[in-house]
Amino acid sequence: MGEVEIKKRIEASRSRVTKVVFPNTTNHYHTLFGGTAMELMDETAFITATRFSRKKVVTISSGRIDFTQPIPADTIIELIAEVVSIGKTSLEVKVDIFQEDMYEENTKEKSISGVFTFVALDENNKPTQVL
Repeated sequence: MGEVEIKKRIEASRSRVTKVVFPNTTNHYHTLFGGTAMELMDETAFITATRFSRKKVVTISSGRIDFTQPIPADTIIELIAEVVSIGKTSLEVKVDIFQEDMYEENTKEKSISGVFTFVALDENNKPTQVL
């Protein structure tokens, strides 16, 4: 597969998920639980990895996750995921979470960022080529 086809595939697999941070997903500081953010990031990364490879994939690791801004309850968040690296049987997906105030315009800012690594599996659950 050529570089142009891979770039098109990366673009086509980019995923966006929008959610609201409700009080039941926050901690005693009324901000999004870190574990909940990581779960949402892993799920969005999984969607992206699957769309890219069109194979069974599983998370094998998560890299550094940077929590740069707390995300308060009653905030809209958008998770944006994109393939950033492709190996023989694995791929890496970067996920950014942006937050925005529900009732103010032009408040969107990046709050959390991380990278998740997936491996593609064959019908016997053994690693297989991503492409």
